[in-house]
Amino acid sequence: MVNYYVRRTARVFATVFAVMSVTFGLIRLLPGGPYSQLRAQLLRSGVPAEQVNQQIENLQNIRPDAPLWEQYINYMVSVLQLNLGQSISKGDPVVEILAQAAPWTIFIVVVSTVLMFAFGIVLGALQAYKEGSKFDGIVSTFSMAGMSIPFYVIAILALLVFSYRLGWFPPSGTADSSIDNYWSLAFFVSVLKHAALPVFAYTITGIGSQALAMRGNSIQVLGQDFVEVARLRGLSDTRISTRYVARNAILPMYTGFLLLLGFRLGGTIILEYIFNYPGLGYYMLEGLNGNDYPLMMGTFLVITVALVVGVYIADLTYSKIDPRISAGDSREAY
Repeated sequence: MVNYYVRRTARVFATVFAVMSVTFGLIRLLPGGPYSQLRAQLLRSGVPAEQVNQQIENLQNIRPDAPLWEQYINYMVSVLQLNLGQSISKGDPVVEILAQAAPWTIFIVVVSTVLMFAFGIVLGALQAYKEGSKFDGIVSTFSMAGMSIPFYVIAILALLVFSYRLGWFPPSGTADSSIDNYWSLAFFVSVLKHAALPVFAYTITGIGSQALAMRGNSIQVLGQDFVEVARLRGLSDTRISTRYVARNAILPMYTGFLLLLGFRLGGTIILEYIFNYPGLGYYMLEGLNGNDYPLMMGTFLVITVALVVGVYIADLTYSKIDPRISAGDSREAY
């Protein structure tokens, strides 16, 4: 078992190393390379030609005239030191920008994912117990309809109706800038109001898939022999549904929950830009539109590492959540 955990941990570091390497290579394959736009901007701003390379090195921690292998080593060392360079468009260190943006993205991703799973699990369990009923058919229809609608369509409609037409929620930002006390109730309410529409758009389109998954898992568990034995023993339906059915039906969805947290970080690129919500996804697109390579590379790296860590945590903890799965069994499954 110890060897299993060691191998999994080593695989995480190898994956992160590969992501860092791919990021370094892909950025340099973009048209014009990572320095052409910056060099042109510096020259237009009046920086003497002999000082341009020094300015680029100060911004990106890489000598643009150095061999590619030296640029690669310098980049990897800088990232390991949590030095992602300086944003070209913002003028601030990328680490500081991402440190301010990450909590907002984590907030809407975690809240929306938890709500999505909670509502999906409840609806799916009810569908399983009422299989074949009118309720089951209606919920299944709405679930499939919700799965077919992209979240950004719901986001645009919610912004149009609840913000611009009704004025119930602010159309942009993360909190009211006029509130100075970050620990006050007014600031907390402002944060919730600004995050309400992004969370709604991200939640409503994912409930259907979780409900159908929970429905399928619950129906499968209901057909197991141990459920029949529990009924023959005279256990109440409530105890059977909570202790036997729901518990065993939720377990297979645990890994998907952690993976979704990582994948949905990437989805915030569109969501946050629609609501002008300055999180990781917003700055990722800002860096892409403005040819801000340090900001773009830093954001991409953070989102990717978050996904890798989510997979790692799910892999190591699933055997603890479900005692029937041992580390050795999990190892064989991969």
